[in-house]
Amino acid sequence: MASPTETSVIIPAYNEAPVIAKVIEGLMSAAAWREIIVVDDGSCDGTPEAACAAGARVVRHPYNKGNGASVKTGIRQARGEFILIIDADGQHPPSEAVRLVSRLGEYDLVVGARAGTTQANAARRLGNAALNRVAAYMTGRAIPDLTSGFRAARREYLVEFLHLLPNRFSTPTTTTLAFLKAGYNVAFEPIEARRRVGQSKIRLLRDGGKFFLIILKVVTLFSPLRIFLPISLASFVLGAGYAAWTVGTQRHVTNSSVLLIMLAVIVFLVGLVSEQIAALRFEGRK
Repeated sequence: MASPTETSVIIPAYNEAPVIAKVIEGLMSAAAWREIIVVDDGSCDGTPEAACAAGARVVRHPYNKGNGASVKTGIRQARGEFILIIDADGQHPPSEAVRLVSRLGEYDLVVGARAGTTQANAARRLGNAALNRVAAYMTGRAIPDLTSGFRAARREYLVEFLHLLPNRFSTPTTTTLAFLKAGYNVAFEPIEARRRVGQSKIRLLRDGGKFFLIILKVVTLFSPLRIFLPISLASFVLGAGYAAWTVGTQRHVTNSSVLLIMLAVIVFLVGLVSEQIAALRFEGRK
């Protein structure tokens, strides 16, 4: 079981001056952490000064790079064996942090899974639910909250996937999928999230497609047949069905049917080769 004294807390922050001190104070009152690192992502509202005054170690970006870049900077700077990542907007209760960390050891990644009723507005809840379903299909594991930024993990495993993390959104999505597909032990711990202070920097219409592409990217890296096989089967069924219909009605097979069947074979073979390449990523791993 992990201990807070072995855990580095990472708080990526961008223009969170009104609430960052309260988050830090809540964490300090919850446990004696090895360190609390606030990565200021080019804020212009006094966030780094407020964090420093509250007792955190502040690492500053000279300009805004994105949430993912802040998390990566924090991971590189961290000295603890374990890492807790928590948002700076006051949405995640610091009192729950110890509970997440306490499950490390048995698990390699523990995600604070928010209840659906506590996740922003109805549109955001529907968007998150759709992403959770897609991710569950791709990974073969039920995922109650794919995008939660409240999570704890072993530092050495996070470093392993550091090159996969996007500089902006969504680091939580990528780490969850990468840990699951790599076969690490992942737990989803229910938490009651609070309404964030200020406006969210994520927009459903603007960022929803990006989240979906991230899911496809990560699953293609680790289990490509999950994507290629359904496309191949759909093309084959469509081509074979159309061929059977044209033979029955026109006494010949059309070029369209042949092309669809050929496409199915090509997509399947590409998926098969991709699966073998993905397997090579884990050769020699302990």
